[in-house]
Amino acid sequence: MAEMDFAQMPPDWPHRDRARRIASRPHDWCVIDAGAGPVLLLLHGAGGSGHSFRTLIPLLTPHYRVIVPDLPGQGFTRSGARSRYGIDPMAEDLAELCRTLDIAPAAVIGHSAGGALALRLAEILPLRAIVGLNAALGAFDGAAGVLFPLLAKVLSVTPFIPHVVARLWGNAATVQRLLVTTGSPLAEDGVAQYIALVKDPAHVDATLGMMAQWRLEEVMPRLMTLPLPVLLIASTGDRAVPARISREAAAQLPDGSYAEIPARGHLMHEEAAEDVAALLLPWLAAELSGTA
Repeated sequence: MAEMDFAQMPPDWPHRDRARRIASRPHDWCVIDAGAGPVLLLLHGAGGSGHSFRTLIPLLTPHYRVIVPDLPGQGFTRSGARSRYGIDPMAEDLAELCRTLDIAPAAVIGHSAGGALALRLAEILPLRAIVGLNAALGAFDGAAGVLFPLLAKVLSVTPFIPHVVARLWGNAATVQRLLVTTGSPLAEDGVAQYIALVKDPAHVDATLGMMAQWRLEEVMPRLMTLPLPVLLIASTGDRAVPARISREAAAQLPDGSYAEIPARGHLMHEEAAEDVAALLLPWLAAELSGTA
């Protein structure tokens, strides 16, 4: 099975006309670059790609320049180092990407694992604010906290497993079932985009590698002391990351705020981008007032 790369991006891929190929050590990045104004960096979660912000981007670009990378090895970003899928090296490589692009993000919007990554990035870049969307800021509960990371670690180092997963899971029925478990049923075009990702062995390999190398428990106590403004938006129908994770984290952060969207699932920014924008745009405007 051929692996996806930038040259093979489907013609109907979301925001393909604004996507750029950026070589920034150690990866060959795919980056959507759209809009004008203060820079927002948008970070997707594990197993996704920048396409997951497809409906949110047009709501942000009248006010901001948005930079939306596919994370290393996922989507159309080709990884230059499989050892750099953990939260620390990924944050370092994103900071290097910003330097390569000569940008200084005013804020980062992160979905799921991208929310934790945004907080880690705040230790490297002088950010003004962070928004987390169903941010994955807590560990798995119970036995899942042991079994899921262990399974990911085993699979990520087992030859041919990513190809097997891509072949067996890269179909409409399986992807639909996976999406249902997040609480977020998507339209046909959204499902098709996730099928394309799951069919790609390199994307599967990078997703497993990210799960295996993620060491959130080592950095969260420190990240919870960050003094910058953080807005955590959660949805009550999220079956992957319960809303209480964001609610409790917002209460712990020195300058944390919490907002809630009823009924939507883990992919609320894909299901209900207008509801998400209605919460984050006024908050960003207040926090970034005076930003050039």
